[in-house]
Amino acid sequence: MQRVLTVICLALTLGGVSTPADAAPSRKKAIWGPAQVNGASQFPIYRDLGAGIWQTRVSWAAVAPTRPAAPTNPGDPAYRWPAELDAAVADASRSGIAVAITLSDAPGWANGGRARQWAPRNPRDFANFAAAASRRYPGVRHWLIWGEPSRAGNFEPLPPGRATGPRAYARILDAAYGSLKSVNRGNLVIGGNTFTVGAVSPLAWLRFMRLPGGRPPRLDLYGHNPFTRRVPRLGDGLLNGRYVDFGGLDTLAARLDDQYPRARKRLFLSEFSVPTGKPNRIFNFFTSEQEAATIIGAGYRVARRYPRVYTLGYFSLYDEPAMPGGGEALWGLIDSNGRRKPGYAAYRGG
Repeated sequence: MQRVLTVICLALTLGGVSTPADAAPSRKKAIWGPAQVNGASQFPIYRDLGAGIWQTRVSWAAVAPTRPAAPTNPGDPAYRWPAELDAAVADASRSGIAVAITLSDAPGWANGGRARQWAPRNPRDFANFAAAASRRYPGVRHWLIWGEPSRAGNFEPLPPGRATGPRAYARILDAAYGSLKSVNRGNLVIGGNTFTVGAVSPLAWLRFMRLPGGRPPRLDLYGHNPFTRRVPRLGDGLLNGRYVDFGGLDTLAARLDDQYPRARKRLFLSEFSVPTGKPNRIFNFFTSEQEAATIIGAGYRVARRYPRVYTLGYFSLYDEPAMPGGGEALWGLIDSNGRRKPGYAAYRGG
């Protein structure tokens, strides 16, 4: 997400992106993207876009490669907090933009020496880390528990179509909820964090997401990423009869009400993207820049008008250059030369 070509540096100075007036900031609009490019803050761009929430990730495995002796204390010597995130959170605060942090990735000491996508053996270890993160960043109120755990390669165990993964995840989510609320009752815990398809489909994930006693895990907002090649509209129904893009959000909300009947949980739509121009390494589709702008604009109209949507995030601010052995991901609002694509104006007007 944060790889951008150095050729865009001149276009990204504060003067290079300013407009007569920034778009009004809106919590309905979230965005992923770098905090800085070549030493230049990107928050003036996020302000110009009217983004109300800036999103980022923190890897537990990277921050705590060895077990902390005092795991809820962010000052424990085992913790290696990224200095660039400290600066980004401060920059966001000065810009009047909220921050949402996704916590994921288990260190080997917590999951039996397995790869970082494997769940910790004791959910309390993750919960302790979440508490430390909240104390490290006391101004952050939005906490996403694991990124797309229903995606193969992001979370294990995850047998396709089975309850194993959602039930393991439910224990982590519920423990993190209690820990984050103990630090600050104002923390908002975003759980579920499914996406359009998945090794376990979104509605099945929600149905299976139960604790050992049978109750659903605690959460404030339900996270979902409604990637789509359809022009976003509510009421179009599930994609291929089972998958949840924008057309199925009302169905997802209804199932969420079944799961949490005492509260109408809102939807934190952390990510959607529309790749342009050529085949890419992530999605099985792409479109023209103008059609992408149409889709982006329609998505933000859904977010603005549908009260169940808390926010809709776009991924990402910039196109990503090609990686070794793979293609580009031309999903940004700005291309690698610093040119604003039509999607920039569509997001800004959303």
